[in-house]
Amino acid sequence: MTAEVTPIRVAILGATGAVGQTFIRLLAGHPWFQVAEVAASDRSAGKRYADVARWIEGDMPPEVAALTVTTCDPSAVTSPIVFSALDSAVAGEVEGAFAAAGRLVLSNAKNYRMDADVPLVIPEVNADHLALLDVQRARRGWSGGIVTNANCAATMAAMALAPLHAAFGARRVFVATMQAVSGAGYPGVPSLDILGNVIPFIGDEEPKLEREMQKMLGRFEQGAVVQAPFAVSAHANRVAVENGHTVCLSVEFDRAPSLDEAAQVLRDWRGAGVVRGLPSAPEVPLHFFENDDRPQPRRDALRGHGMTVSVGRLRPDPLFHLKFVAMGHNTIRGAAGGSILNAELLVATGRAGVA
Repeated sequence: MTAEVTPIRVAILGATGAVGQTFIRLLAGHPWFQVAEVAASDRSAGKRYADVARWIEGDMPPEVAALTVTTCDPSAVTSPIVFSALDSAVAGEVEGAFAAAGRLVLSNAKNYRMDADVPLVIPEVNADHLALLDVQRARRGWSGGIVTNANCAATMAAMALAPLHAAFGARRVFVATMQAVSGAGYPGVPSLDILGNVIPFIGDEEPKLEREMQKMLGRFEQGAVVQAPFAVSAHANRVAVENGHTVCLSVEFDRAPSLDEAAQVLRDWRGAGVVRGLPSAPEVPLHFFENDDRPQPRRDALRGHGMTVSVGRLRPDPLFHLKFVAMGHNTIRGAAGGSILNAELLVATGRAGVA
């Protein structure tokens, strides 16, 4: 698909929230997609988007500001591709209804991620998992479908681990996260809770980290994902950082790599070739730092327009084999940007069902 082709109409569910607004910002001027519809709660339906959205960052695109908000119902939304920024409390039923009605849903919610017939995708890591859509449609009788992206911190960890697992076979993984306040949505964490503080609990975050990476790094075989066999132990912490989740990993491998071997694998990795050249794909999906004091959220979160995950502090681990630090932008690569890249891949490979 090229810039000369008429853009595909897309809709955003949960468009007034923080992730919905990130979708709108990232899709402004997109060469393939046009935000044609915005949907939100019943109390916002029928009103101009500009009148109901408390815009958080930058300028609201005027073409979206003038749109009338609809309900999150397939009878009210006609776009063939739907980006869902809905909270998990409502996402399950709504996203399923859209898929049954023939829409392709790109979901940020947890509801369908671990279903055996639903792709959980980071395009550079497991693009072949999109073949699960055929299984999903046959099993559920849907003419549309659901594709999910992972938990934001799990995305950073999985991208950093993917090339090392492919080369050396991960066996055990210990993860400790330092997660930005923007991951809690807007207005997020109360200032008196987070300033000068670390909160060592983020609801449901550790179970996501402990189960999603194995699916993403698993093999697609005979119509199913065979999950990667490594075990994960996770700690999740909220810290006083605006954007950028930092993940510290210690990993034991089937074959112990030297530091030089592991560093070269991380330097060289570019991910699945089918992703290269897509509008949202960074030239370097994984940036490896040689210096000891990087990555840092303030300096590195927007690398690759927020789509690059940075890795550094690679060193021996006295309990396992290696330890290192990964960091990426949680609302871009870890949420809206990841979904948009998934949609681009679906269109580029002909799996979107639209032209």
